[in-house]
Amino acid sequence: MKKLLAVTLGILTAIGGFVDIGDLVTNALVGARFGMRLGLVVLVGVIGICLYAEMCGRVVAVAGRPVFDLIRERLGRRTGLLTLIASFLVTLLTLIAEIGGVALALELASGVQYLLWVPLAAFAVWLVIWRVKFSRLETVFGLMGLLLIVFAVALWKLGPDWGQLMHQATNPRPIGHETWATYGYYAIALFGAAMTPYEVFFFSSGGVEEKWGREDLITARANVFVGFPLGGLLSLAIMGCAAVLYLPVGIQVDTLAQVTLPAAVALGKLGLAIVLIGVFAATFGAALETALSCGYTIGQYYGWQWGKFVRPRQASRFHLVMIICLALSILVLLTAVDPVKVTEYSVVFAAMALPLTYLPILIVANDPDYMGENRNGPVTNVLGLVYLGLLLVASIAAIPLMIITKGGQ
Repeated sequence: MKKLLAVTLGILTAIGGFVDIGDLVTNALVGARFGMRLGLVVLVGVIGICLYAEMCGRVVAVAGRPVFDLIRERLGRRTGLLTLIASFLVTLLTLIAEIGGVALALELASGVQYLLWVPLAAFAVWLVIWRVKFSRLETVFGLMGLLLIVFAVALWKLGPDWGQLMHQATNPRPIGHETWATYGYYAIALFGAAMTPYEVFFFSSGGVEEKWGREDLITARANVFVGFPLGGLLSLAIMGCAAVLYLPVGIQVDTLAQVTLPAAVALGKLGLAIVLIGVFAATFGAALETALSCGYTIGQYYGWQWGKFVRPRQASRFHLVMIICLALSILVLLTAVDPVKVTEYSVVFAAMALPLTYLPILIVANDPDYMGENRNGPVTNVLGLVYLGLLLVASIAAIPLMIITKGGQ
């Protein structure tokens, strides 16, 4: 059991990265509009995040320091500052969306308007970070997020034409009135969501929180190769449910309630209850990840004491950053901005920041001074460069496609 629980960091990171509020809505929206024709993008994203998360886990296990700390030291403060600004702003935007997602999940469960839940959701995130140990945090929310497997069960119960779904997945192209521009826009959104910057920074910082050493290389890789593919499968299940229920009747997904409806249709009230708990756990876990990542990146760049492995009093600036970010999230959401729209834009802006995030990781993972004989091999480097090319294309195309398609309309 202890060995199984050792992979909960990867599960929490993957569920927070693949099935947070952004991915829940985006995957369902894509399924309703394109069926499974963008499923290959999720697969490409899973491979990419596994590739770079493995580098991050290996760096932590060998060097004993988080990746962002080494980026600043290896590349200098100026280059590190570019990475910091790009990743921090995207992470803060994602945090706003996640707090909104928690509030929307509570609204679905209670019927109480989501704006009333926003301050309570942010306070709950702060309280858990302040009081709960990191190991318990990752275990509880990682395992609770697994309740989203109900989407896979719902997809099976809906009785789809599996051959048709496979045909869609193997024919990646727009359909009907959809254009290649909207297809490309959502492809970038899915790719950006799969490789959101905070995932790798949270994962590497979490390895330090867990005190990984060289003897934990297997644990680090197990977290990567179990957690992230599982998150990808859940994303595909959400996409598949929407493809079966909404695509044939031409209904578009605009709300979180529509995302959860397939579970209710297939499994009744029990399915709806389970999916609501899973959505709450996934969005709350993602809010914890993004809030902590805001503190991790700022603290590591400036060389402050950071982390939950020390008392809050010893890492006061680290906790202050998170409090400020949570307060900003409340203020933005109380303007009544649509959390779903915030989420959709956050994954596109994430795509713009990807090269600045992942190039430094590739450099650090190849540095013999830090990694010695554990630095990247030739195959890893070739794949890393291929993905950097994809990330660069996505970052360049993101804003033009957003403008051309008016945000995917």
